[in-house]
Amino acid sequence: MKKNGWMALSTMALLAALLFAFAGCAKKVDTTKSTAEMGEGAGMKGSGMGAEELQPIQPKELKNIFFDYDRFDLSPEARATLADNAAWLESNTSVKVVVEGHCDDRGTNEYNIALGDRRAKSAYNYLINLGIDASRLSTISYGEEKPECTEQTDACWSKNRRAQFVAK
Repeated sequence: MKKNGWMALSTMALLAALLFAFAGCAKKVDTTKSTAEMGEGAGMKGSGMGAEELQPIQPKELKNIFFDYDRFDLSPEARATLADNAAWLESNTSVKVVVEGHCDDRGTNEYNIALGDRRAKSAYNYLINLGIDASRLSTISYGEEKPECTEQTDACWSKNRRAQFVAK
């Protein structure tokens, strides 16, 4: 009888240990759901994770603008693109936008952060002059940290000298 009592006790202890071990395991998250299946608030990349891990989206209607080497002034093409972006923002008044300043990888990190900031602010100011409320816009500079292209060619570098518009 003592043998059966110890066996029952050890079996219960083993079950308790297993329950304790598996109680803390995370649930598997289904990341195959479409945005429509996920419902409200799924406008950002829906992975079922917390808000801090969601990635902002860039609507196709908001186009990047590009800059000449070591410049932050707006070309006529950039001004036309900003006018199109402003028109889209006027018809989508609930959207807020972060204007990101980017650079190619030539120059120091500090210099490129400052140049990216000037590029973002140049676009930001132009959008405000076109009538977009400043409370809907913010800026950030990534300098050379988020390249669009990584080849060491003029064509590639020109893709990295940009202001990018990201909806939040």
